[in-house]
Amino acid sequence: MIRTATRSPVEPTTVRQVEAPPPVGGRGRRRLLDQARAYAFLIGGLICFALFSWYPAIRAVVIAFQKYTPGSSPEWVGTANFTRVWHDPEFTAAWRNTLVFTLLALLIGFAIPFVLALVLNELRHWKAFFRVVVYLPVMIPPVVTALLWKWFYDPGAGLANETLRFLHLPTSNWSNGTDTALISLVIVATWANLGGTVLIYLAALQSIPGELYEAAELDGASLLQRVRHVTIPQTRFVILMLMLLQIIATMQVFTEPFVITGGGPESATVTILYLIYKYAFLYNDFGGACALSVMLLVLLGVFSAVYLRLTRSGEDDL
Repeated sequence: MIRTATRSPVEPTTVRQVEAPPPVGGRGRRRLLDQARAYAFLIGGLICFALFSWYPAIRAVVIAFQKYTPGSSPEWVGTANFTRVWHDPEFTAAWRNTLVFTLLALLIGFAIPFVLALVLNELRHWKAFFRVVVYLPVMIPPVVTALLWKWFYDPGAGLANETLRFLHLPTSNWSNGTDTALISLVIVATWANLGGTVLIYLAALQSIPGELYEAAELDGASLLQRVRHVTIPQTRFVILMLMLLQIIATMQVFTEPFVITGGGPESATVTILYLIYKYAFLYNDFGGACALSVMLLVLLGVFSAVYLRLTRSGEDDL
């Protein structure tokens, strides 16, 4: 008997349907639209920077080499504006006052926020409340702060002298004395800008690992030793950055001498920015004002370059 081979039925093969990729042209158009939309949002910011930052800076540099008064055509005078302001008797006083103000602000306004941040970091209760209290002066407008302290410093019925009389201590001329006017303005600036610096220091302190303090305590380190060997080394980058920013900011002080002292007494509180204001709006000499502005721009540019360099180095280390 002959057997015939039976063929097993062939199972139908399943074919997976693969979606066709979108055309390359559509993907490119979508990417182009996304980029165009992103650049469209940037155009507004670039226009604002160009109109209100870049153009005035470039224009000031040009006017510094011109004899320019409103209502008259500018006349190119080269470096005559720089020579004239250089020989101005108030020029030396303004730079001296600005540098002394910056130095005093570093000695007073740099140490106090760090100490307050250390104290707030050690608090166990009411920490949020004291943070708000410390930050309150920053929320007050600078002109209001200056007017408030001008009343405090009033030699007659001012709060400062009234407090000294209550404590049976000798009074002071404060902002009306040639020897005390500048330090009085430093106190105002320190109080007004205290809160932001304290919060930055506090954030840096809270980022320090607690194990470092525990190891220092086990080694018998005192509080000052822990601050010296743990806190300061761990926050040295933040300290250096804030120091440079404070130098840049305090060298542009204007509101306090303008509102409280008016540059007096006897030019004891005339700063570079206040002298620029006098040249532009009192002497009607915009060429001299722009020459002073360029000098200040060059000096602050050096500190800004150092700040950016250190910031980049710090990011690389991190």
